[in-house]
Amino acid sequence: MTAKLHLQKLSVGSETVEAMARWQARRRAQTADGYPCHITRMWPKREADLLQGGSIYWVVKRVIRCRQRILRLDTVEGGDGIRRCAIVLDPEIVRVTPVPRRPFQGWRYLKPEDAPRDLPEGRAEDEDLPPDLSAALAEIGVI
Repeated sequence: MTAKLHLQKLSVGSETVEAMARWQARRRAQTADGYPCHITRMWPKREADLLQGGSIYWVVKRVIRCRQRILRLDTVEGGDGIRRCAIVLDPEIVRVTPVPRRPFQGWRYLKPEDAPRDLPEGRAEDEDLPPDLSAALAEIGVI
């Protein structure tokens, strides 16, 4: 029996959620059918759990700030002949309650009960605080 599971991943190089969205809008960050994807060397062992409605929670500037639903996992082969996993994502980026995270490599599984809640609709369009301030407030539990 499978149970829903999520991933958490650093959005390396992104200063803001908007910057991450702009990068995903580039053709090279998309699958042939136009969906954004993240390519990783490791194939998740718990693929069936991720495909039960799981999301990838993006860490931007040391804080989980948003998520995207995982649609499927595709096999891609690089120019070096190495098989990789393309995590194909829903283009909708959902803002979540900010939660601080220490740096880590690769991706990590995230249990549903540990995942940040989606922001209410009225707050989802709020402008981001400066990254350092947002991280500090999240660290002390204010946001």
